[in-house]
Amino acid sequence: MAAEELPSEFDVVILGTGLPESVVAAACSRVGQRVLHLDRRSYYAANWASFTFNGLLSWIQQYQEEPQPKEVQDWSSLLDEGEELVYLSNPDSASISNLQVFCFTSEEDEEEAQSSDLPNPTEEKAVNEDTDVKPSADSNEEATTEKQETVGGAEEEQLQVTPTEGEEQDTDKPHLSTAQSQLEPTRKRITYAHLVKEGRRFNIDLVSKLMYSRGSLVDLLIKSNVSRYAEFKNVTRILTYRNGNVEQVPCSRADVFASRQLSVVEKRKLMRFLTSCMEETEEHQAYSGRPYLEFLCDQKLGDNLQHFLLHSIAMVTEDTPIEEGLAATRHFLRSLGRYGNTPFLFPLYGLGEIPQCFCRMCAVFGGIYCLRHSVDCLVVDKDTNRCKAVIDNRGQRISCSHFVVEDSYVGKKAAAPRRLLSRAVLITDGSVLPSDSDQQVSMVTIPPVAARYPVVKMVELCPSTMTCIPGTYLVHLTCQSAGSAYEDLAPVVTRCFHTPDSPDQENRPSVLWCVYFNMVDGSGVELEGHGLPSNVYVCSGLDSTLGHEYAIRQAELIFQKILPEEDFCPPAPNPEDIIYDGENPSTPAGEEDEDGAGEEGKREQSQTQE
Repeated sequence: MAAEELPSEFDVVILGTGLPESVVAAACSRVGQRVLHLDRRSYYAANWASFTFNGLLSWIQQYQEEPQPKEVQDWSSLLDEGEELVYLSNPDSASISNLQVFCFTSEEDEEEAQSSDLPNPTEEKAVNEDTDVKPSADSNEEATTEKQETVGGAEEEQLQVTPTEGEEQDTDKPHLSTAQSQLEPTRKRITYAHLVKEGRRFNIDLVSKLMYSRGSLVDLLIKSNVSRYAEFKNVTRILTYRNGNVEQVPCSRADVFASRQLSVVEKRKLMRFLTSCMEETEEHQAYSGRPYLEFLCDQKLGDNLQHFLLHSIAMVTEDTPIEEGLAATRHFLRSLGRYGNTPFLFPLYGLGEIPQCFCRMCAVFGGIYCLRHSVDCLVVDKDTNRCKAVIDNRGQRISCSHFVVEDSYVGKKAAAPRRLLSRAVLITDGSVLPSDSDQQVSMVTIPPVAARYPVVKMVELCPSTMTCIPGTYLVHLTCQSAGSAYEDLAPVVTRCFHTPDSPDQENRPSVLWCVYFNMVDGSGVELEGHGLPSNVYVCSGLDSTLGHEYAIRQAELIFQKILPEEDFCPPAPNPEDIIYDGENPSTPAGEEDEDGAGEEGKREQSQTQE
């Protein structure tokens, strides 16, 4: 929508389409608020986005270019008496830093070299600003449109989950879709030219997270009926890296008793411990404030079980207090069995689908969306210190009652450096733990490789997640930053995969292409103290945890500040239940309800549900 077509008054204006902002937009629109949702970018989801391979190359190039200084416009002529302007900051390009790209596969084979003119990668060294890779920026948008048409087809499903091969579906669970047709991997050597040619079939997330089956995001998707816009796949394995090898972690009852890694005594100890930790006991209280690892050691579980429980089930560090360790263990265990043998789900086509699903819900209930559109400044009433309007980058004044903004637009200079996350995305030619099935989705925990290194979480995605092409796997690595992303994660990549820097690893899958970068950890961003009006609310970015609890809790708190009397994301009505003005209801003429309301009563009830 062009700027001149925008209405001049809204209840809520939101700047940024990350997950928290998108959830707030959907929640406000659902209860009847007029919502304008803007983003300066050309794509949805901000740093939560998913890109095709070609789109990711464009994104990399964008962050490697020198940012152009933005000219500050003087909009004081749009002010009335008693008003003042509060200018927003330029978007913080430092949210992404230390980008390094490596390509370890051949550039192109002879046949492709003769038939196509493709960009050349920088082999075995970081890509610099003079790279030849300049893919079309429109490829990602076209693929996004195609994806949305595919996943939005089955609108009557509550939560569609593609079951694991060989897993029986439980009729008591929410509706599960039939398995996706399996994709046969190719044995042909994957070249860089092939990656570019098939680039639209990749969906590469900037952020790496999973959805706990009983987490706040899944509960919200089901409650709001937003789940009908997407489809999900079970994470099939929990793995860990130990003693130089990748091992499968037994976490469900079936896994424990089928495991060959544990003795009969260890199996009994593990099941007894998992059962006992679900409820708070006096023994737990006696360890209050002490490390969770100390509690595990005193249970005499042995090194094997301690490793599994600490790193792969609770997913905490050795100095984590027992309260946090037990809470994480319980969260893991409560999510087991709802949709599969692990606690986790992953959305087909990548995590970038989730913010777009909430944006779609907002649009269905009347929200207006504009990409490549931003807000320059706020119009503030001097007497009340409330935001009365915003002025967009095209000079239009838009009145609003509330304004929600991504933190990069209001970031003040902090004395302490920002906390960062280290990220790596790999395209590999095989799984870190080969099995009979080539369609495994794996969650891997990697303890620190040395004293100063952090714990690394790895998510390995197969082609049936619709994130990579047959014959490849997409691998995401994430950790708290101790240095640059390359310094933090390259040692892990070298140990787990075959690269030119990892001799004697011929039995490991080879890395074809990879990118390292750092992202700002949003959980360390101050949401208060920016000197902003009382009706302006700041959303921070992603956090370091594996789940989505931080983002959903943040969105709900902002919604409650805006509309404290309203329900947060109430269920949307099914399309067939909606009765439009002037439409005859399905009830035969003269027939009445039990309460005697008749046709008018049914119509009123249906409209109330909307």
